[in-house]
Amino acid sequence: MTDELRVLRSDSLGPAAAGAGVPQSLAVARWCAGRGWPVHPLAPGRKTPAGNCTACRESEHSYRECRCPAAGRWCHGFRAATLDFARIERWWGSHPEFGVGVACGPAGLVVVDIDAHARQLPGRDRLLPGIDIADTVDLTGLANGFHTIGVLGALRGEASPADDGTTLRVRTPSGGLHVWYRALSGHRWQCSSGSGGGRALAWQVDIRAHGGYIVAPGTVTPAGTYEPLGTAREPAPLPAWLAQELERTGHLPPAHLPAPRPVPPRARQAVLAASGGQGAVHRVLASVLAEVTACGAVPEGAGFTEKLNRAAYTAGGLIAAGLLDADDAESLLREAAAQARPGQERRYGAVIRGGLSAGLTRPLAPGGRL
Repeated sequence: MTDELRVLRSDSLGPAAAGAGVPQSLAVARWCAGRGWPVHPLAPGRKTPAGNCTACRESEHSYRECRCPAAGRWCHGFRAATLDFARIERWWGSHPEFGVGVACGPAGLVVVDIDAHARQLPGRDRLLPGIDIADTVDLTGLANGFHTIGVLGALRGEASPADDGTTLRVRTPSGGLHVWYRALSGHRWQCSSGSGGGRALAWQVDIRAHGGYIVAPGTVTPAGTYEPLGTAREPAPLPAWLAQELERTGHLPPAHLPAPRPVPPRARQAVLAASGGQGAVHRVLASVLAEVTACGAVPEGAGFTEKLNRAAYTAGGLIAAGLLDADDAESLLREAAAQARPGQERRYGAVIRGGLSAGLTRPLAPGGRL
């Protein structure tokens, strides 16, 4: 075991992971959830999500119609990712063989996925999408994603993300690297693959963001361990030059979708309506969210924790009743909390988790608890 993994297991995971008998997978899941990163199970020994239940395998319903997550099951992959510590204890306590995946979108993460596969070099027009590489440029020695992301950085006068020691970096068992960054507020970066696939940052360099997941550091597979490198254990903000490259290479929502932006309290009803909420439902949530964001006008003594907890409890009830999407609800709660108390992610993340967890046990209709 490397020194880096020991740091993750002891110093970063804390006393909860130090006791004998705590599975590594459970310790990793706890550690991630403690940072506000929703987690979901990966199939034993693999980097793909754990399979759906029989009913979901046999049905053609979408994740939005599925009631398994609300019932505590992990169907539909990263869509079932949770911050509920009781559920996490149950999932990985009963199945320590599961790996740990992190849903990038709800976690506010943008991960640069650098591969080092032995593959034939593609044409020059595919090495750096949208950038012409003249025939006079010698490509001798260029063989993988570490090289192409380095070339892209050099063209922009920046260091390669692979060498960015200020942020969390995770070495993969295949020799690749995951470079974790924190998305800037108001940006909803998309994965390189998925419904709008075909994007790439560079040859053998993809992006994991909204619409996807990433394997958590410390996850153990038969091929090896996803090992954190260096000393950084938190994602740094996404560098501005990389954000420009993501926009250039199409890692944004399709043009027909409204671009996300910071939303003032008075506009929250419109946001909820656009996300599929019904009139009475979005009025209920908009009201409690407005109370949270209003706390931003008062540094102390505004009852921020109480109001945020009430908003999360309300949202949890609406989710349990099937009236609100869990991803949308958590995103709105975090956005409201960030406006009121910027830079206090760990504090308000714990409040949101607790409120949602409690609310999920009491389904709520606009007329009252069911």
